[in-house]
Amino acid sequence: MDLLNTLVDKGLRRELPTREEALAVLATSDDDLLDVVAAAGKVRRHWFGRRVKLNYLVNLKSGLCPEDCSYCSQRLGSTAGILKYTWLKPDDASKAAAAGLAGGAKRVCLVASGRGPTDRDVDRVSDTIKTIKDQNEGVEVCACLGLLSDGQAERLREAGADAYNHNLNTSEETYGDITTTHTYADRVDTVQKAHAAGLSACSGLIAGMGERDEDLIDVVFSLRELDADSVPVNFLIPFEGTPLAKEWNLTPQRCLRILAMVRFVCPDVEVRIAGGREVHLRSMQPLALHLANSIFLGDYLTSEGQAGKADLDMIADAGFEVEGTDQVTLPEHRRGGCGSEEAAGCGSSQEGGGACGSAPAATPAGEARTDLVAVRRRGAGTDLAPNA
Repeated sequence: MDLLNTLVDKGLRRELPTREEALAVLATSDDDLLDVVAAAGKVRRHWFGRRVKLNYLVNLKSGLCPEDCSYCSQRLGSTAGILKYTWLKPDDASKAAAAGLAGGAKRVCLVASGRGPTDRDVDRVSDTIKTIKDQNEGVEVCACLGLLSDGQAERLREAGADAYNHNLNTSEETYGDITTTHTYADRVDTVQKAHAAGLSACSGLIAGMGERDEDLIDVVFSLRELDADSVPVNFLIPFEGTPLAKEWNLTPQRCLRILAMVRFVCPDVEVRIAGGREVHLRSMQPLALHLANSIFLGDYLTSEGQAGKADLDMIADAGFEVEGTDQVTLPEHRRGGCGSEEAAGCGSSQEGGGACGSAPAATPAGEARTDLVAVRRRGAGTDLAPNA
């Protein structure tokens, strides 16, 4: 169709689509879905070939967050039965990171719940970054610690951090409906602080919270304007015990259209399928690799992902290859001045993931798949081996 030809041409030139064109992608029919995936896949392959970057999450501090983000299992007032523990010691965090690196991950994402780090927290995370880098040659590290105060991004950069993640999550117009303890502007400010400090800016969104198509367009256009190097796309995990537990709004087809829209708007940045891919994309995950060039390996922050080996098999079976540590993620024109030789970041602000093992029989489209939401009980903060 003419729309897709236009979007491919614009993507190859790094030209921003119009809002109407982006909305039209979300409005395409299931009959046209494969054409949409094929068109966005041309843009993805032009800038990133058939490489898939693997990232690994380490939850440094789990639960007990004072913020009220409605999507989050770690929020104030959450009754989700997640793991709760205070800061991991640097050696323990490094051991957790090593498991992901051994599984093929290229970047480690260090995440801690809370409104934002104190200066003491920044010291603690800086020690952890140094320990991980001393013990794992060539590793890249992204920090995700919440809202940053003046000077903290610079200190993380000096400690060896390559990137900082802070997701916008949803549109400015609807942000107050999701979170009341901080503002959309607070999040934009932190992304800008990270960028100004020379860190690779990583910021993304959460789809499936009951937002309109216009909200998705607003947040993705804002991410392009912020010049984020990495855009994680999370799909809401409706954790029992959170305000959005009943929001089962996504289908695999809807998820693919969202990823295609993000690729057309942000053609030459790292688009990552983050939390929720196992729950909402399910057997359509391999198709999503034609749109995104990055995923998380193994488990997420508070929920379990599919087995790490299954991720690697999926990548190989779909005809893609894992990006090596000697390969640079971003196209040459986007490198430099953003904290590392490439850009990525963490970005599962929604603590997403799905259950390991075989899936039960298929259920009708749109039904809640609570059986696919498995709380993490292994890895960081436990005595059990991690999934990587």
